[in-house]
Amino acid sequence: MPSKVNIISEKRDYDDFFKVDKATLQYEKFNGEMSPIITRLNFNRGDAVAVLLYNKESDSVILVKQFRYPAYANDGNGWLLEIVAGMIDKGRDAESVAKAELLEEAGYEVDDLHFICHFYLSPGGSSERIYLYFADCHRKIAIGGGKESEDEDIQVIEIPLKDAFEMIKNGEICDAKTIIALQWLYLKKGNQSLS
Repeated sequence: MPSKVNIISEKRDYDDFFKVDKATLQYEKFNGEMSPIITRLNFNRGDAVAVLLYNKESDSVILVKQFRYPAYANDGNGWLLEIVAGMIDKGRDAESVAKAELLEEAGYEVDDLHFICHFYLSPGGSSERIYLYFADCHRKIAIGGGKESEDEDIQVIEIPLKDAFEMIKNGEICDAKTIIALQWLYLKKGNQSLS
């Protein structure tokens, strides 16, 4: 199994809220030989958390809708339905960030988070990794809607689970982390209870 990487040079091409790094490198190919020298970019924005909130009593999920400029720039539809999510700042752990984001964005406080998995969103160009969680929602203690200081304008929407699955099929839900979380829930519900 290939494991060798020879970094010839690394340079930060852009350094702001996001970072773009350029590397010149070689990597070991599956046949054991080293690749030609290549240049690759890494869009580095850090890691993030995402939480699927489920209301067992109503068999519904709590999603948030907010404006996403990159989606708007791509297809003109910038208001996306998503699960709660946020960036993990240096020095913080994923679970505490997830709980804070649930309160800030959706207004819910939870005791227990169930870790589902972590995954890369687009590993061909970005090092961002998402830590995905599930939580039962039972204590709404705030309005939610995001932080005004971060210019967030978030609508909290409770959607019956069966409708959420249809919204994936018809393209109303097109965010990858949300689709992964809802598909996990679909499989979980098919195999056992969600207690």
